[in-house]
Amino acid sequence: MAEFSGHLQIRAARRTHGRTVLAAQSFRAPYHLSKPYWDTDAGVLIVQVVNPTAGILAGDRLESEISVDADAALLVTTPSASRVFKMNDGAAESRQQFHVASGAWLEVIPEPLVPHRGSRYRQVTHVDVAEGGSLFFVDQLTSGRVGHGEAWLWDRLRLELTVHIGGELALRERFDHSGEELRALAELAGSGAAACFANAVLIAPDQGNGTGHPTWSAELSALHRDGLWLGVSVLRKGGWSIKLVAPDSVALRQGLRDARRILARYLPRLGCDARKL
Repeated sequence: MAEFSGHLQIRAARRTHGRTVLAAQSFRAPYHLSKPYWDTDAGVLIVQVVNPTAGILAGDRLESEISVDADAALLVTTPSASRVFKMNDGAAESRQQFHVASGAWLEVIPEPLVPHRGSRYRQVTHVDVAEGGSLFFVDQLTSGRVGHGEAWLWDRLRLELTVHIGGELALRERFDHSGEELRALAELAGSGAAACFANAVLIAPDQGNGTGHPTWSAELSALHRDGLWLGVSVLRKGGWSIKLVAPDSVALRQGLRDARRILARYLPRLGCDARKL
């Protein structure tokens, strides 16, 4: 079976006419870029990263680097879920880096990760946001192919996240579990076999008002209810960690949609529709 060693590199920059463009791009299978779309109302360039293959297979090594120059605004998303297929041996790995300059905005909100039975996958994410830069990054995870009776049956899943703001460490997290281990968390939340998770990081230096608890944090926390667990934690230097647990992908999608709608009243660049293409 063929193994991919794919890479993606894009750099967004603001031109004199005020719009953001892709100043540089390079990619190799299984990465492919769709034509960018400029959202005039939000002032954001939307880019869809497409995987034209079946999904992620044993031995695949994927590397991506996304940079946003000063005063540029970029949203990166995917049109469909990322599937990690069964692996008789070996594993797959993805390493991604995000760089956000002062005055720049980056939103990364791909569709969910779907780990299949017997899969082993590691994702390492490094985020570097300069003083005055802003970012909204969301990772989504499902329990597997529920319709095929494959909930919580992956062998190992490692999701590592490191965030620096202004050169200082603001967050370091590592999720490292088998499917069976994560099933216990879903049972604790009362979310059932089809439970889905989202881990979001928001960096918005003008939102803290010196207290670390802006108005929208209470509004977001109000989304916590039966059928959706949501919590907000304060990071250092103008950042927040937002976590969601939902009983299925539909409820998770609605929870994220509601969260973006609330945040967009304070951060207008979140007002664009990632599904617009």
